[in-house]
Amino acid sequence: MDNDSIADLFAGLGPVQIRRMFGGKGIYFNGLIIAVELREELMLKADDQNMDEFAAAGCRRWTYVGKNHGKPVAMPYWSVPDGALDDPEEMAVWARKSYEAALRAAR
Repeated sequence: MDNDSIADLFAGLGPVQIRRMFGGKGIYFNGLIIAVELREELMLKADDQNMDEFAAAGCRRWTYVGKNHGKPVAMPYWSVPDGALDDPEEMAVWARKSYEAALRAAR
């Protein structure tokens, strides 16, 4: 996904900054990371307070197999709900949820 497309997706939240990281991109709002783009997939930040909403919307949590003992490692990022990529108003709702999770993590 190119930077202009990412910026358009998050326009309902406000201007985002995009930085290269993890072989992908980190998406920041007001200095806080709210999403990542890895392997052409956008994933939104969530936490204990809102991850049930992401799960209920059919989102998948980013996990990978750790190098130590081969155990799965769960990251605080979830796939974007179906339809949000095509609906700017719905995407703004989910982007705000991710920003709220980032604010809580920063405390």
